[in-house]
Amino acid sequence: MEPMAVQEDGPPPPCPAGDPYDPAGDPPCDRRRGRPRSAAAEAAITDAVLALLAEGHGIADLTIEGIAQRAGVGKATVYRRWPGKDALLAHVVAQVELPVPELPGDSVEDDLVRLCDHIREHAAGEATSGLLRSVIADMRCHPALFAQYKRIVVDRRREALRRVLERGVASGEIRDDVDLQVLGQALAGPMLAGTVLREGTAPTRETAARVVDLVLNGARPRG
Repeated sequence: MEPMAVQEDGPPPPCPAGDPYDPAGDPPCDRRRGRPRSAAAEAAITDAVLALLAEGHGIADLTIEGIAQRAGVGKATVYRRWPGKDALLAHVVAQVELPVPELPGDSVEDDLVRLCDHIREHAAGEATSGLLRSVIADMRCHPALFAQYKRIVVDRRREALRRVLERGVASGEIRDDVDLQVLGQALAGPMLAGTVLREGTAPTRETAARVVDLVLNGARPRG
């Protein structure tokens, strides 16, 4: 199967008159309220990407021209900050990622519930659900973007889960013959499936607690 062609725009044109984020143009309303012009432009562009993805546009459908139009800026404003679409999307991935929550460390089960609920919250978020679905759907056509998403989002959560599970093995709450990678996937999978695939009732924090209880029951010492 041939990879989908990525639509991309040509070299950046001169910034059009009236672009509120053009340094040569009129200052935007946000600047009059004291907000830095560059921050306002980046926020508008990031929001435009997320809105387009949430509406069902795939990554291959996005163009710099369409993003700029949705953000209310000129194409040159986008190109000043990112050399192309993939760089912009990598920025968006980093911007919307939620930090892994602080874990008290008192209870392995409680910490796992916190982490699973964090995964659910991120996947179900209005700003992130469209991005996550698009990255998963187009990852074969955009391996560099998927690698960025994996590094920023997936690997951080996987590492947090691994540390808690290893603590459970050390404390005797989890058997030492359990494959911790499979165990982590069993914990995160239902959170992602219920939000990204939108199958059945959307998962809640109570869902996270039930999943952790079921998975740990199969991983606890026997007898």
